[in-house]
Amino acid sequence: MKRQARLLALVEYLRGRRTGVTAEALAERFGTTPRTIYRDLDTLREADLPLHAERGRGGGYALDRHYTLPPVNFTARQAAVLLTVGRWATQLRLMPFQDTLQAGLDKVRGALDTAAQRDLVEHMAKMDFVGIPTHAAPAGVRAAVEQAWFERRPLVLTYRGSDGQATQRTVRVDGVVMERSATYLTCDAADPVKRRTLRLDRIESAQVLSTV
Repeated sequence: MKRQARLLALVEYLRGRRTGVTAEALAERFGTTPRTIYRDLDTLREADLPLHAERGRGGGYALDRHYTLPPVNFTARQAAVLLTVGRWATQLRLMPFQDTLQAGLDKVRGALDTAAQRDLVEHMAKMDFVGIPTHAAPAGVRAAVEQAWFERRPLVLTYRGSDGQATQRTVRVDGVVMERSATYLTCDAADPVKRRTLRLDRIESAQVLSTV
């Protein structure tokens, strides 16, 4: 079995199971080695599939069964509004998680038939918005913040304060406040420091910790 076909089959196999499965069992199922399966699992994680390892009896690798939603049908009018608002949010950096937003919008667009897509283009061409973009943040920082927030994991970051000094901090992101000119993170410190509010654009680097 070619690797691409095996990856697709692996996703469907994990999605259809209610318990975890070991790498050894997956290797036997797909006629390959555990080492190859580990590489395949790493590739699926890089593609943002929510894989996790379960310990104990019946444990192993499992796919979060809530990562997909039931099919939703949009009219051209509904899709035009959603995609236009999403385009504004991306252009104005109103939403820090731009890659995830764009991936979702692409799925909305892709669900439309050819005629509906033509209507969509016509609608979107006649809607515009003028605003003040928020300060930009590095893509790697935005990705780390998104992962840490949604997975409730601590984040090690380098933050440059208003005085120009850069410091390293370990925090947990508790909330996101999106103002017109800046995006703020409300954080609980993972070390014994008081609760802080940090500007996203002042975070120079960020890394998600594996501990929960």
